[in-house]
Amino acid sequence: MDAGKSGLERFLTRFLRKGKRPVGLTDSLKAVALSSCKPLLERYAVLGHSIICSLCLLGIIPLEKLFDYGGEQMAFYLGRDIGDLVVVTLNNAVEATLAIILLKRCELRLLQSTVIGVVILHLLLIPGTAFIVGGARVLHQDLHPHLTQLNHSLLVMGVLSLLLPAAVFAALDRGAQALPDDPSYIVNDTTRHTFLTVSRGLAVILLAVYVASRVYLHDPPGENDTLADHPDAPLALLDEEEHLKHGEPEVSQWVCLGMLAITIALMAATAEWMVDSIEFVREDRGIRGEWFGLVLLPIVSFAADGFVAVGYFLRYIFEHLLGRKTPPATLAKARAIDLSIQFILFWMPFIVLLGWWTNKPITLLFDIFEVAILIGAMFLVNYVTADAKTNWLEGFAMVSFYSMVALTTWFYDGQTEIGEMLDAGGCFSNETAVVD
Repeated sequence: MDAGKSGLERFLTRFLRKGKRPVGLTDSLKAVALSSCKPLLERYAVLGHSIICSLCLLGIIPLEKLFDYGGEQMAFYLGRDIGDLVVVTLNNAVEATLAIILLKRCELRLLQSTVIGVVILHLLLIPGTAFIVGGARVLHQDLHPHLTQLNHSLLVMGVLSLLLPAAVFAALDRGAQALPDDPSYIVNDTTRHTFLTVSRGLAVILLAVYVASRVYLHDPPGENDTLADHPDAPLALLDEEEHLKHGEPEVSQWVCLGMLAITIALMAATAEWMVDSIEFVREDRGIRGEWFGLVLLPIVSFAADGFVAVGYFLRYIFEHLLGRKTPPATLAKARAIDLSIQFILFWMPFIVLLGWWTNKPITLLFDIFEVAILIGAMFLVNYVTADAKTNWLEGFAMVSFYSMVALTTWFYDGQTEIGEMLDAGGCFSNETAVVD
């Protein structure tokens, strides 16, 4: 068949694998890594998948550090508003990758609980801990009042978008009490298709809201070029803006972009290994699926960032013991709240639309318990930051409420009907037909 081709044509056909399945970047990186470490993993397989999970976490730590460093360097070239968007997106990379992997494997119920777990982790535990540490030496720390008010509106918008499908489903559930002989009244192809359609429409609207918010932050109306120039902006924020305008970056923008692209590819491969290993850990330990998704997976996905933060904290303690005292920070770092807002307004609807494209029937119909704790977290965060000031006691309250959520979830098995709505549809190549 190749007799009529020249030597160059045969070489290109073989080298480019024309007519054959291309090998993906993630699969390539995984194969390369496994070729060197597979004998070691096989040797220590008797120790269980906990070792592999720990190695993955250790591998993610330098990748997370590169994300932070790359985002900070790109802020010199892009400005503070777009730079913040890059940093927030990169900081959400592990959780977003985790969600995409769960979608690919059609772990839809686990995906839903993980989405809620990631959001409440970034709403409560992470900023609460930051407020405790940052407010330990000052009466209060400052937030940008205008940005804080905008975040309140965006957060309420995202949370209420999950309340609507849950309210509709709850209304159907009450009506089902009058039809005890017809269990298919709630879970059937018609209601499943309805919630899929509603979820995809809500996803498009949420994405539009997030894009509009970024446009507003990048080019706010009025005389101020950026929100950092707002007269109510904290002085520390103005100093940070001046540093980005007149400071010198350490890395070329092209080198930084290349480094981030490679880091994202490595992160995707490492996250998939971590999911494989931690799934076996759940089976071995008999952990409930709801607690696994709401608490354990989000904490594990953030563990690398947590290790980096602990490292900075230990360095500060060490310098303090040596007498190198630094002035306390007056600007509160509430970037974790921005992470939760991006996850609920961008990544969550993106996952729904990606599921639509790949025929994975993921919806925005969440467990009522999950929606309830998300609403509670939203109200607590908005109350804490309402005056654009934070202190260590408010941070302690946020961490305490997260502990209450973790404790309650340990004994919760999940809403059966929601699982049936997802499992009944399954993951298939053709969408479920609508019952007339």
